[in-house]
Amino acid sequence: MLPVVALVGRPNVGKSTLFNALTRSRNALVADLPGVTRDRHYGVCRLGDRPFVLVDTGGLSGERIDIDELTEKQVHFAIDEACACVLLVDAREGLLPQDRAILDRLRRAGKPVLLAVNKTDGMDAQAALAEFAALGVATTFAIAAAHARGLDALLAATQPLLPPDVDAETAGDDEATGTRVAIVGRPNVGKSTLVNRLLGEERVVVSDVAGTTRDSIHVPLERDGKRYVLIDTAGVRRRGRVEEALEKFSVIKTLQSIAAADVAAVMLDAGEGVTDQDLALIGQVLEAGRALVIVANKWDGLEQYDRERCKAGLERKLDFVAWARIVFLSAKHGSGLRELMRAIDRAGAAAAHELGTSDLTRSLEKAVAAHQPPLVRGHSPKLRFAHPGGDHPPTIVIHGSRTKHIADSYRRYLENFFRKRYKLEGTPVRIEFREGENPYAGKRNVLTESQQRKRRRMIRHVRGH
Repeated sequence: MLPVVALVGRPNVGKSTLFNALTRSRNALVADLPGVTRDRHYGVCRLGDRPFVLVDTGGLSGERIDIDELTEKQVHFAIDEACACVLLVDAREGLLPQDRAILDRLRRAGKPVLLAVNKTDGMDAQAALAEFAALGVATTFAIAAAHARGLDALLAATQPLLPPDVDAETAGDDEATGTRVAIVGRPNVGKSTLVNRLLGEERVVVSDVAGTTRDSIHVPLERDGKRYVLIDTAGVRRRGRVEEALEKFSVIKTLQSIAAADVAAVMLDAGEGVTDQDLALIGQVLEAGRALVIVANKWDGLEQYDRERCKAGLERKLDFVAWARIVFLSAKHGSGLRELMRAIDRAGAAAAHELGTSDLTRSLEKAVAAHQPPLVRGHSPKLRFAHPGGDHPPTIVIHGSRTKHIADSYRRYLENFFRKRYKLEGTPVRIEFREGENPYAGKRNVLTESQQRKRRRMIRHVRGH
């Protein structure tokens, strides 16, 4: 396992900006507002001689309100698992009492501390360092995380603090691999509770306050010998209700997480049924071509009559994704988790299913024989052969003539035919039609009789495979 270095400090001192700079990523949400980060965010820094895991943490405000206390708890988890900590302070705001309180907490934990005085761009760096000399930290650095200045010296000082038995050959050990599962839904439907229940620990902040999760958090999970990456995302509300710039960025991160996932688990409140926003999120999943599992949470709190009504509503409103498995569970109490993981496994396997050209062509012939495509301007379209066009989702390319005007109903028929034939549960299936031009058009008199016989044998051979 790679060693862990934690970034800690007050809100809005630049921890997420430094995290992105050191991990060469844009994984952490950055905004000029305090309290953007609330959960632990992990990434691998490879800029020095030896790689290490970097943890971005929420700001320690010292306030005793619910969200701040929960955020502080996550910071303490990060400090406990770290071999060293980088304390960030703000050169423009100067030394504040909360900086001293955080440093005292790090010293009580017995962790080596590096002091990074951030936002020194345009300032006298030595004057900024002099103000923070009162903290008594021997290794202090003036940096500007937003411009990647001063980071080399900070990294060089970090290297000696790493355990001696870890080297660059273990760099891949902490890379999150496995089936990527994005857990998405409206605010306060239980996404973070589900992540914590699957992990068996308080990995992400959970609160009854809607909008607690603001960033997309990637968490590795190993269950029953299989590896996953759970992506806890911010709740998505109707566009008309999204007013704050920060929430708009959170929604963008959620949509990016859907696109980056193998499987999207759309979570809804079973007591409220399917809302318009739930349908909009499912539409985003379909547009991205991701495999889909519907998760009806808070099932334990419903009476039998309400459960029957919920099932009927789901069946009626989700008819357009009838191929997606619906799992009823209680994230709070842990019921239904096994069924959820099985549905995710099936959907992920279906999305990655490899199709063969010859078998697809034979299947296409059977589909056409069972149900001919509707006439187009009095002529029947000819569907000649099919081949795979990719996975995630499985894409089937069909070549033929008069394919541009094939009805959507026939496209859906073919989708359902291939889905049933190859048992593609939980994933959309895309059909692409290609107009195949006759390469011999206008050249009938050019071919000799021998050439024509060879052409006919070649066509029969292709169709036979």
